[in-house]
Parts: sequence; structure tokens; C-alpha cells
Amino acid sequence: MWDWQHREGREEGDKDRPCLVLAIVMTTEEGAPIVRVLPITHTPPTNPADAIEIPADVKGRLRLDAERSWIVLTESNRFAWPGPDLRAVDTESGYHGALTPGLFAEVKRRFVAIARGEVATSAPHQSVPRTE
Repeated sequence: MWDWQHREGREEGDKDRPCLVLAIVMTTEEGAPIVRVLPITHTPPTNPADAIEIPADVKGRLRLDAERSWIVLTESNRFAWPGPDLRAVDTESGYHGALTPGLFAEVKRRFVAIARGEVATSAPHQSVPRTE
């Protein structure tokens, strides 16, 4: 769910979308991991600093469609894993898979820089907590 949808009081996004699990940020008292995920979109960012394009070869390996896609760095969701918002994909694991180590490192580096306010973006980072 996008931040603007959360501010409108919505509890669900308009559609299912692939996301990148960036990190486990904490663990609940019951032992469930709380993860931070970044959305993947076909919409090009207005400011190139707001997102990272996923290379075509990586998209192919992850079995994503052939359209250009970006990992959004200015918005994230947090929720207990696994959560009600997860949708399995048609793979053995039910997930798309991992980014290449270099791309993942670049996403993490730029996300942290934005979260710390070290990079000028079109909007400050917004994090939407999700509940069950």
C-alpha cells in the first residue's frame, strides 16, 4: 500500500505488487520477524534518486514481466512475516527470488542514505506500518 493510500484511511492497496524484502527490522514478543519491504512499480520515478531500475536480466531471472520496473526507495511497509498481504507466486518457493548481491547492496545503500536525509528526493521517506 502506498503512503497516500494509508493517509486516506485505506487498509489495502489498489492491487497486488511485487516487493523487495529489505530487512528484518525487529522481532515480536512471539518471535515473528517484522520486515521492511520496498514496492516495485512500472511507473518511472519523477526524481531518479527516488528509485532504482531493475535490470532486464534480473527481471527475467525473477520471472517478472518484461516492462521496465523500479524499486521505490522513498516508501516502505513494515509487517510481521509472513503477513496477510503476501501472495504466493508460481515458483517452487512461492517467491520471486533474490536480487543479485550488487543490486541488493545498492538498494540498501541508497535506501539508508534517503532515510538519513543525505539524498535529495521528491519526498521524504514514508514508512507504512501494516497490521493483520
